[in-house]
Amino acid sequence: MLSFSDTQIAFAYRSNQELRKAKFLFAVLSWPILVKIGQILITIAIKLRLPIAWIVKPTIFKQFIGGETLVESIPVVRNLKKYNVNSILDYSVEGQENEESHRNAYSEILRSIENAKGAPAITFVVFKPTGLINVCILEKVSNGKPLSDEEQQKYSIFKERIENLCQAASDVDKPLLIDAEDSWYQKALDDICHEMMKKFNSNKALVYNTLQMYRKDRLDFLNYSHGLAIEYGYILGIKFVRGAYMEKERERALKLGYPSPIQNSKVDTDNAFNAALEFSINNLNRISIFCGTHNEESVKLLVSLMEKSGIKPNDLRITFSQLYGMSDNISFNLANAGYNVAKYIPYGPVKFVMPYLFRRTQENTSVKGQTNRELILIKQELKRRRHQLNSQNH
Repeated sequence: MLSFSDTQIAFAYRSNQELRKAKFLFAVLSWPILVKIGQILITIAIKLRLPIAWIVKPTIFKQFIGGETLVESIPVVRNLKKYNVNSILDYSVEGQENEESHRNAYSEILRSIENAKGAPAITFVVFKPTGLINVCILEKVSNGKPLSDEEQQKYSIFKERIENLCQAASDVDKPLLIDAEDSWYQKALDDICHEMMKKFNSNKALVYNTLQMYRKDRLDFLNYSHGLAIEYGYILGIKFVRGAYMEKERERALKLGYPSPIQNSKVDTDNAFNAALEFSINNLNRISIFCGTHNEESVKLLVSLMEKSGIKPNDLRITFSQLYGMSDNISFNLANAGYNVAKYIPYGPVKFVMPYLFRRTQENTSVKGQTNRELILIKQELKRRRHQLNSQNH
């Protein structure tokens, strides 16, 4: 039976010093008030253009981010590969709403795809659509509202860039993950993903859409997407996550007076996520699964479903993934057992990846038990290493 409690395997890639730093960081993250104060101070410092790298880079940045550039991130990729853990380098700059930033993001994503060429340790490439276009345009398209001539031109450029990214990924034979966004403009992206899969997924899943299973409609959408894949003769690539924008989604629904698209409870989300995995395993001839979760029960379920169906751990149609700096007990124990595992490794300049880092700190303080779980495992491994050292000295 696969266990996620072996800390020796989980933290083999971390030195004692790195583990002690991680212990301190997660101890701080266990205090929501400290996290909130820290975020406020850093936000003010960024607005005042004060230097923050000196405090952020050796601490929270080093825990969750690969580096400021692709080149800086390569040592992290190489280190993980020693333990059979692959990587996905994610340019995590977001919230930029001008054409220059969209061009820069597009160029950087192309570079990340080219960087993956001939690199066995990098098994997927990824991008965040809102790094390439203003969300107001996506919202209009999703709701069937007319675009101005200028907006139509920008939307056409956006679609052309996405097709170019898919083609570039196809050229280097690396599957491309298209991240999910807020529900009120996701439809435009779902439609584009369908078009790209029709073009690029005829033989295998090259393009993956992302389903946030905390949305009430995503199980039905999975079924609908599977039907489209059958109808148009392509392989459906799906990255399953629970979701990243729950509070924002609920607040907007309340403010504008429409039913919340988010599941009523965490149990409902868990059930939807697990049902999606079961549906996909039952239709594996037409669906490739990217299971992005830190939830041990969902991971164990997928492992169990694979075993029952006689699917080998290294079947390329199934990949497990966790974020860099989190849930190493899941990632490294899975990889040690022969499963396909890829760590999501964000990279980008310190000041531009702060929104991502803020989300990670919020996730660790809000997800019940997440920080304590990380902290307990790190403490266990440090204790194990001390005992081992003492035994060797006697």
